[in-house]
Amino acid sequence: QLQLVESGGGLVQPGGSMRLSCTDSGFILKHYAIGWFRQAPGKEREGVSWISSLGGTNYVESVKGRFTISRDNDKNTVYLQMNSLKPEDTAVYYCVADMYEWGFSPEYDYWGQGTQVTVSS
Repeated sequence: QLQLVESGGGLVQPGGSMRLSCTDSGFILKHYAIGWFRQAPGKEREGVSWISSLGGTNYVESVKGRFTISRDNDKNTVYLQMNSLKPEDTAVYYCVADMYEWGFSPEYDYWGQGTQVTVSS
């Protein structure tokens, strides 16, 4: 089964940028819908963005114009480029995958371990 691995989290100042990566060493991600969810302390888990196997992209309203999801099939990696970061973007970010396009529903079969993103001065 898929074993998704996220990387790229850390501490960034407000207004800064960060890129998260999601990869799997054993399965070809281009066949899957891939999404990013996040969960902040005391808050519900929230779908942030997802990309279909054909490359169609979707974003939650709060990140539109700031975040970009993309695939590099040669590297078997999905990225989440985050610009103009705000303190409210602080959360653990999870990469998710499924053959079915669940959109922003948390029904994805496969979840990574998560990576912490902290936006603070």
